[in-house]
Order: sequence, then structure tokens, then C-alpha cells
Amino acid sequence: MKKQEEHGRLDAGSRGAVTGGTQMGALELLVADILADAGLDRADIRSRTAIELPGYYRPEKKWDLLVVSQGQLVAAIEFKSQVGPSFGNNFNNRVEEAIGSATDIWTAFREGRFGDAPRPFLGYFFLLEDCPKVRTIVRNRETYFPVDPVFQKTSYSDRYHILCQRLVLERLYDAACLTLSTHALPTTISHPSNAVSFQRFANELKAAAVKFGDAKG
Repeated sequence: MKKQEEHGRLDAGSRGAVTGGTQMGALELLVADILADAGLDRADIRSRTAIELPGYYRPEKKWDLLVVSQGQLVAAIEFKSQVGPSFGNNFNNRVEEAIGSATDIWTAFREGRFGDAPRPFLGYFFLLEDCPKVRTIVRNRETYFPVDPVFQKTSYSDRYHILCQRLVLERLYDAACLTLSTHALPTTISHPSNAVSFQRFANELKAAAVKFGDAKG
């Protein structure tokens, strides 16, 4: 029942984001509920306001959702979405953002910007409009050197899938979710694989919250 409830709320939030562009409020509330259910104090879960963290290459950056408890950074999560038509340019921009934000915060963490706290949870959630254009194979421009073979004969949805998997593989993020949502009714929600599913993302997030609660208790 709880899994069905979470999927229903994910469905509602996803369609809101796809149709409204940046309206990720329902997803933020869902993640906040997951954290609270795992034992974190809801007052420590912040979104919309008071969401700045210091960086290394810049003074500060706003994250979409933060958990700060007892002076310790517990979690920081990015919520990103993309609706057509410029999938190509936006894909490159999103890749650079995701890598840059993670590199910045982990370097700041290394430099002690967050005190002597243990490693926080870093999460990346991406919502992509599901349409024919994102599932069409994109041609690579191999002007001087061949691209990584994994990107051969891939669509933009494939490339976002690879991005999310590699963000976690390289430990830039502790969990990454790629959700595809159709614009037209009835809304269809899907994930390319279990590795980047919302359920996997939620499980990793819960585990991090419980670990913090156990250490604090």
C-alpha cells in the first residue's frame, strides 16, 4: 500500500513538473516525507528557503533540498527536469551542472566547510519528458576522436540513463533517479532500470537517514 501511495504521489509530482516546467514541489514533499518517516526531524528538512551551502570554487550554491541537523549536513539533493525541444543543448548543460555541483561540494567537504561531520548523502533526481524525440537515436560528431562506445546508437533518454549511472559509479552522488513522464494524459511514469528507479533512490535515502539517526541516538 505504501509503495502504491508513493508511486501515485510520484506520478502527480512528475506530471506537475513536466507540464509546469520547474514545479517540483510535489516531489520535494514526497522526499521530505520519506526522510521524516525514516526518523529525521521535519524541522531539519529544508527546501525553497535556507538552502545555501558553501562551495570551494564559489562562495555558495542553492540546493533544492537540504537536511541539516545539530550543525551537521546530513543530505543535499538536486531536483532537475527537462522538457523539449532543445534536448541536445540542455543535455550538455545538465551534465556540466551535475558534475560541477558535486565536485564543488565534495571539495568543500574535504576542506572542512561543513565542520567535522561525516560524509553526507548527495542525491540527484532528474525528471525527463517522455516523447519520441528523447527516444530517437542521436548521431555523434566524432570530428577528431571516437566517443566512448557506450554512447553509440543512443537516444537522449539513454544518455541521461548513462549519466545517472556513472554519477553514482564515480561516487559523485550516492543515489541518482531518472524518471520519464509523458506530457499527454494519461500520464505514464517509467524508469530505464532499477538502478535509477525512484524506489532505489528512496531506499538509499532512507538508509542514509536511518544511519544518521542511529549515530545521533
